[in-house]
Amino acid sequence: MNGRTTLLATAELLGWWAALAVLWLVFISTVDTLELAVGAGAACLGALAARAARRAVTGR
Repeated sequence: MNGRTTLLATAELLGWWAALAVLWLVFISTVDTLELAVGAGAACLGALAARAARRAVTGR
């Protein structure tokens, strides 16, 4: 991986993470520290899965 590829992969993961974290915050009723931590972790796993699925489909 070169620098540009790494930057694009990081940007993609951050984009997915941000979108999924915002979606999590929309769906929960109370916002406390534990909910934020669980949401951030779930969004991270979802972002990794979304990137892996996209790479599997496009072959890149």
